[in-house]
Amino acid sequence: MYLTGWTALLAALGAVPAMWSTGRSFAWAWVLGVLALAAIDAWIAPRATDVGVRRNAPRAVRLTESTTAGLEIANLSRRRMRLSLRDAWQPSAGAGDTRHRLRLAAGEAAVLHTTLTPTRRGDRVADRVTVRISGPMRLAGRQRSIEAPGVVRVLPEFASRRHLPSRLARLREIDGQSAVQLKGAGAEFDSLREYVIGDDVRSLDWRASARRGEVLVRTYRPERDRRVLTVLDTSRLSAARVGDAPRLDAGIEATLLLSALAARAGDRVQVTAFDRSERARVAGMTGPAMMPALADALATVQPALIEPDWPAVARLVQGRLSQRALVVILTTVDVSAVDSGLLDTVRALTREHVVVVASVEDPEEAAMLAGREDVTAVYGAAAAARSALERDTVAMRLRQLGAEVVQAGPDDLAPAVADRYLALKAAGRL
Repeated sequence: MYLTGWTALLAALGAVPAMWSTGRSFAWAWVLGVLALAAIDAWIAPRATDVGVRRNAPRAVRLTESTTAGLEIANLSRRRMRLSLRDAWQPSAGAGDTRHRLRLAAGEAAVLHTTLTPTRRGDRVADRVTVRISGPMRLAGRQRSIEAPGVVRVLPEFASRRHLPSRLARLREIDGQSAVQLKGAGAEFDSLREYVIGDDVRSLDWRASARRGEVLVRTYRPERDRRVLTVLDTSRLSAARVGDAPRLDAGIEATLLLSALAARAGDRVQVTAFDRSERARVAGMTGPAMMPALADALATVQPALIEPDWPAVARLVQGRLSQRALVVILTTVDVSAVDSGLLDTVRALTREHVVVVASVEDPEEAAMLAGREDVTAVYGAAAAARSALERDTVAMRLRQLGAEVVQAGPDDLAPAVADRYLALKAAGRL
């Protein structure tokens, strides 16, 4: 049962003047009479159990985009109902107007809509639907909270997809420049052409030359069936906020852009999110189905406040790659990498694979470096300079081990990783 504002207004209209004229006894009698009327009104109101609720929530939506969740309300009684509802969602679901008012005739149903604009990745869960049915006098009514399960998966924003067309154009240029004679393993047959002075005699195709009556050589192009394995670090350092989002979100953006580019290049893409155990994995997917599956798998990945197990990462990579591949590790390059085992892992992986270590830089540190306004700003600049020096030292050690190191801000990390991938392809290292 619940009381409406009309009950309070009616009680005040009679009780307050009565206290100044005939005394408090009449005022109490007036209030009790109004409450009795409210109780009668709630008793004769339609039962809350005669309301049927069914939720129709969309399966998924991208972060920062809006979607609409439907809520079907049915009057299962033989009486007319005056309803008010609250469609509750998690705060991060970004629900708009969640309160609705409607009237339903006997046996009638209606569909209500709630606009959702999520502010965080992951599964956003709907709460219960609270229904109020007012009595005929609108003094009171019945109330009930009804379970109406609903989950909307919020996918990563993938804002870096705006960089994909320019990188694909660069990829086509690299493929065109690579349509030249190559030798040795790691290339696949392309076509035959006439021999010219300077061609490698090992590329001569004697059978084709005998059939055609002229000397022909085989031309090759870089093998397209390469492996690209991305390791997304989800340990405690990925939880540090850079700007308005954790470091992990910048790593997810870089993973999505690199995977889309590598898939268009014909490479086999694998992705794993790892700290001390595997949080998500995408492998064996090709074609248009790969990117939706990757976005769906990474949507629920959240930072874990634990240390990474880098030796386990090395074992995982070596167990899944049977031939030379590109291994991209999206983590944080700082002084803790020395003790955590990242250097030893990179040393082991560079013996067999091309390794790229990518890290997010904090733009606030660059701003701190320029601070000279007062003593506090000078100390802040000194701390930022010390941190930058330590990171550069670790990056130098990674390069000495044979790894490629990419360091960029949260908005620039994804295109920077994609550019390094293209540079490796242009250099013939992939």
